[in-house]
Amino acid sequence: MAFFFYFFCLLTLSSPSSSASSSNSLTYIVHVDHEAKPSIFPTHFHWYTSSLASLTSSPPSIIHTYDTVFHGFSARLTSQDASQLLDHPHVISVIPEQVRHLHTTRSPEFLGLRSTDKAGLLEESDFGSDLVIGVIDTGVWPERPSFDDRGLGPVPIKWKGQCIASQDFPESACNRKLVGARFFCGGYEATNGKMNETTEFRSPRDSDGHGTHTASISAGRYVFPASTLGYAHGVAAGMAPKARLAAYKVCWNSGCYDSDILAAFDTAVADGVDVISLSVGGVVVPYYLDAIAIGAFGAIDRGIFVSASAGNGGPGALTVTNVAPWMTTVGAGTIDRDFPANVKLGNGKMISGVSVYGGPGLDPGRMYPLVYGGSLLGGDGYSSSLCLEGSLDPNLVKGKIVLCDRGINSRATKGEIVRKNGGLGMIIANGVFDGEGLVADCHVLPATSVGASGGDEIRRYISESSKSRSSKHPTATIVFKGTRLGIRPAPVVASFSARGPNPETPEILKPDVIAPGLNILAAWPDRIGPSGVTSDNRRTEFNILSGTSMACPHVSGLAALLKAAHPDWSPAAIRSALITTAYTVDNSGEPMMDESTGNTSSVMDYGSGHVHPTKAMDPGLVYDITSYDYINFLCNSNYTGTNIVTITRRQADCDGARRAGHVGNLNYPSFSVVFQQYGESKMSTHFIRTVTNVGDSDSVYEIKIRPPRGTTVTVEPEKLSFRRVGQKLSFVVRVKTTEVKLSPGATNVETGHIVWSDGKRNVTSPLVVTLQQPL
Repeated sequence: MAFFFYFFCLLTLSSPSSSASSSNSLTYIVHVDHEAKPSIFPTHFHWYTSSLASLTSSPPSIIHTYDTVFHGFSARLTSQDASQLLDHPHVISVIPEQVRHLHTTRSPEFLGLRSTDKAGLLEESDFGSDLVIGVIDTGVWPERPSFDDRGLGPVPIKWKGQCIASQDFPESACNRKLVGARFFCGGYEATNGKMNETTEFRSPRDSDGHGTHTASISAGRYVFPASTLGYAHGVAAGMAPKARLAAYKVCWNSGCYDSDILAAFDTAVADGVDVISLSVGGVVVPYYLDAIAIGAFGAIDRGIFVSASAGNGGPGALTVTNVAPWMTTVGAGTIDRDFPANVKLGNGKMISGVSVYGGPGLDPGRMYPLVYGGSLLGGDGYSSSLCLEGSLDPNLVKGKIVLCDRGINSRATKGEIVRKNGGLGMIIANGVFDGEGLVADCHVLPATSVGASGGDEIRRYISESSKSRSSKHPTATIVFKGTRLGIRPAPVVASFSARGPNPETPEILKPDVIAPGLNILAAWPDRIGPSGVTSDNRRTEFNILSGTSMACPHVSGLAALLKAAHPDWSPAAIRSALITTAYTVDNSGEPMMDESTGNTSSVMDYGSGHVHPTKAMDPGLVYDITSYDYINFLCNSNYTGTNIVTITRRQADCDGARRAGHVGNLNYPSFSVVFQQYGESKMSTHFIRTVTNVGDSDSVYEIKIRPPRGTTVTVEPEKLSFRRVGQKLSFVVRVKTTEVKLSPGATNVETGHIVWSDGKRNVTSPLVVTLQQPL
């Protein structure tokens, strides 16, 4: 059943001053028994309206209805209304809405995807031509050459989606490449009131840039020449250049609202997408309260792969988001390209930095006065150190290069503030938490970013020079070196990339993998400067951005290629292929590093490793998972029957599931166990796994084990003999460990791996053993 309000923002929403938008009400998502609709009502919509009319307060308007991945509706309710609805016999749950936020030319080549190869994933999949990738984001700028449909065949027959004609977005904006475009703003407007259409488009058109960028990473066409302000010159291409795109706009000026995100999932699945790409996230909550997890389950239940960004909360632990085991969670790594812009100090020292500044530079050979925002007189110190609006004194900044600390406002905004106050240049210094990870930005004045240690050295130089009795004041300049290729080591785990362990289910290793996410070139809208600063009047067809937002669509596009090459593979099989073929060694042959510290990274940083598309096409064995396996996992996670129905729309036999195993027995391609040390000197557990042969018909795989330190690991049997493709065989992994001395609340993590090898293929799974000392 199709409802017009799936596609349009409702015009019946209450105004900001009405009871529906008052301070004592919130948007709630109401889950209704899908079999319940009294026959006296012609549609579910009429029945939902009737149900709301019975509430004690004035009846609110329905924002969205859901009938594909979820069954129910969203509305603005008081807490009293929400409680009253919960007493309705056919209402299963009432979920308060959350606000989510965005996780913000060479990567195909870095990943080994070359259009000239006569064999390989691109050729095998016909560049993804029959697959549709749904991008849930900020919309799309359809005129970009990345979305040209030249040479593409007809739109796949199975496609049921639409191109919604709306503000500045005619139906003709779609084509055989961009096959669908919709927008969802009911939840946004229910909270914020009617949008300001002078700053946002009431349409799928992108007024931010993020959605255009992510869409072209996943499936942009080959475009030459491509560059940003002269940087990263070359051929731009998405992962699946012939795949079709459908844009679902859910993110607006104040964020991305759960009710709108769930509506996008609901519609995308009904439209017939094959892959959903979601570079949006928020706090981690139980899965039955997580609209993204609920929508994603409905998608994978229909055979649709869901890729989601891990978040940009790194390098701290427990920062990973989008952690439901049915989603593929993607962290970010670097590629072998950099944009050096080094700081030369008056004492002759050079500090490494990065930037993609493309405007008038500083005079070659000239040194400029250098000041630190935090030591300028007239400010409160803290605000001026961060170069916040109104914190800098123009008399102290004019004609100088200003050192600003990273944090609070955006890096590009700091540059605009320095420029407005007369500064000639800017250096942004990482804080201790940021470490040495650097992100190149399109600044509005000559500027660069340096790591925490470089920032300390520059501050020390400024302080010592200022105290010196000589007439020499601190000076500096910035030396821009353009684009540099062949960087070693690469990949490196990006500093900002969110890290594990999984806050909701530590037995499921998250992130799953990492993919290119630092300084990625992709399509960019008109009317938006590359820095994102309002006053930036520069225009470019491509922009360079960083974030797990950029890593996620790489995996979305790869999933489309794998699905095209292997139409019978499930979403879990595709993820398994990516996980078990991922690598953890950089292009120098050394263990992958952590950008924030310069030390070796770990599974909590990169999951199973960096994606390897060519190997993922032929993984040998896959760990498959059905919807019922996920239901058993939820049972073993001690979710109630109501919780499970909210997520899956299925009743669960949890007694049987709990007899069969524990939460770690989900057929996941990685292994993670958490032991609580309650005074026991010896601890043990086991994992049961089943692998499906997708390699050669007659093949024998033998086990190789590298146990975590202090742990004994055995696998039974030690050999798997397959007679046909598609055959499934099971094995048991037993893990034994002994107590280690830990202070109360402390944790010890050790990692290893197991590998099934047939002599040609290595099917690798990380194994993580965590010991916790209770408080």
